[in-house]
Amino acid sequence: MIDKLHYISQQPENGSHLTAIRQALEAGCKWVQLRVKDEPAGVILEYAIEANKLCNQHGAKLIVNDHPEIALKAGAYGVHLGLQDMSVAQARRIVGRQMIIGGTANTFQHIRQRVAEGVDYIGCGPYCFTTTKAKLSPILGLEGLKDIMKQMRAANMSVPIIGIGGVLPEDITPLVNAGLYGVAISGAITRADDRTAIVDYSYQQLNTPSINELI
Repeated sequence: MIDKLHYISQQPENGSHLTAIRQALEAGCKWVQLRVKDEPAGVILEYAIEANKLCNQHGAKLIVNDHPEIALKAGAYGVHLGLQDMSVAQARRIVGRQMIIGGTANTFQHIRQRVAEGVDYIGCGPYCFTTTKAKLSPILGLEGLKDIMKQMRAANMSVPIIGIGGVLPEDITPLVNAGLYGVAISGAITRADDRTAIVDYSYQQLNTPSINELI
């Protein structure tokens, strides 16, 4: 089961990715993506092993960004692949059939590609500007995501779509009403004064029936 709220790790002002992950888990997050850039594989593996221990302690699932081999060695629940990363087919050969594989998309053409590749979920965005990603794809905004969801419905595609890139808790309701399955939040949780309140509010919004479900 794909969780509707994905927390993507980032290094806080005070501490490491593990600090941020521990705080997100304590706040109630159940799906954590370890996203470490510009570090050696050995360092990322150490992070992943410790992050997986933390997730297991909190009944949560760990997804490792970019590195199928590290996800496998760390015992993670899954791996997430960007458009410029290893192919899904190659990653599947590494991690096997049981591990979750997510993929990034920025256009409907990418969605079609990801569906054909057999991903379990798609992170679609960026929704708006974010400092988390160095090389930002064209910003989609709400209307761009609505258009992609409309094309998906016309093509009878049902893969879970997670809105990514600068998503704030107040964006959740319009994104769910647009047809998205869930959202990924990073900075709004990492930098929150009351992370538990942010996470609780986010889950509440994600689990409220959308306009589409009520029609």
